[in-house]
Amino acid sequence: MASDSMELNEPVEETHPNNSEYEPRTERGRRININHYATKKSAAESMLDIALLMANASQLKTVIEQGPSFSFFIPLIVLISLSLILQIAVGVLLIFIAKYDLTNPARHYRLNILNNTATGLVFIIVVVNIFITAFGVHRPPISSNLQQLQQ
Repeated sequence: MASDSMELNEPVEETHPNNSEYEPRTERGRRININHYATKKSAAESMLDIALLMANASQLKTVIEQGPSFSFFIPLIVLISLSLILQIAVGVLLIFIAKYDLTNPARHYRLNILNNTATGLVFIIVVVNIFITAFGVHRPPISSNLQQLQQ
């Protein structure tokens, strides 16, 4: 039997009538545009990246306002800066991933590497932000700001 010697990743021609290429479809029968899906996914990831970028910028501002007298000043400055740099790198990677044509099989290897790199960087960003949260970024109380202004 021919199917006994078939490899797992080998294309199966019997399952698709008329020997046409398989095209993924939605429940309504419409053809899915893989490039459009990937672009929307990258855009959503970029929006989340921008939200985290803004949160880290706010945290950095708060730490700088607290000044070097804060017990974790240097570690927080380093961690927040590292997080910001990694987020910018992920944003650039997502732009390149969204730009490539997914239907071109010659680009699949490069896209896979870029996607895996972006995923790894996002994991590192999550770990760094866990440490930022553990060290704690607190706004100074309003009363202490007023006392400093009065002096």
